Amino acid sequence: MAHPRENPHRPSNDEAMIPNRSIPDATIIPVLAYPDVAEAAAWLCEAFGFVERLRIGDHRVQLTLGAGAIVVVGLPASAGDGVDGSHSVMVRVHDADAHCARAEAAGARIVQRPADHPYGERQYGAVDPGGHAWTFTQSIADVDPASWGGVLARPAGSED
Repeated sequence: MAHPRENPHRPSNDEAMIPNRSIPDATIIPVLAYPDVAEAAAWLCEAFGFVERLRIGDHRVQLTLGAGAIVVVGLPASAGDGVDGSHSVMVRVHDADAHCARAEAAGARIVQRPADHPYGERQYGAVDPGGHAWTFTQSIADVDPASWGGVLARPAGSED
């Protein structure tokens, strides 16, 4: 029987996916909408350090950062002048302070300055020109989640 928090209809993390040069090699790929796809992709590369992977016409750009990826798409005309702010993207970085300085120099609106948290992360928050919220996080310690009230769904290294 599957673990209650697992989806029995999806492949496990141990199963290799079929390689496909048309999609980033990442498990989770947020898709973010902007009024101007090319401008947004260029800004995300300059400010946050993404690298353009693939451009599809003028309506979609795949960007990568380390082992992660996002897709920038055009904002539908029905969406008005921005996004609703109900979501954000979290990205792991090596140096939150240096990354924050780079983003701010490129025009990111910093909404939370880099700060250490009891769960072993140093994080800052930024908003990009498209109104998307971003959290950049640097691991600064290996902290047992139980020490700050977290509960692991399944202990690391445990078998199904």
